[in-house]
Amino acid sequence: MSTISAVIVAALTDPEQIGTTPIMMLWVLPLAAAIAVVYKATKVPKVTARSFIKETAALFGSIVAFMFVSMVVLFLLAWLITQ
Repeated sequence: MSTISAVIVAALTDPEQIGTTPIMMLWVLPLAAAIAVVYKATKVPKVTARSFIKETAALFGSIVAFMFVSMVVLFLLAWLITQ
């Protein structure tokens, strides 16, 4: 096994620690952006810069909005159960 392969395997055995603080939840934004870009790149019938950016931004916004609404609902549900 080469040195580069060993470093990659070693990196996969010790994953990055991401906490659950509110500021760490911002890591979901690059993930949502990547999902929106890849999905629209495979689904848009004719790729032009203007339409691709517009549709990707709309999908990104809907993903983030859905996640925010889900967060609020789960927070309220947890608050009601624990009170």
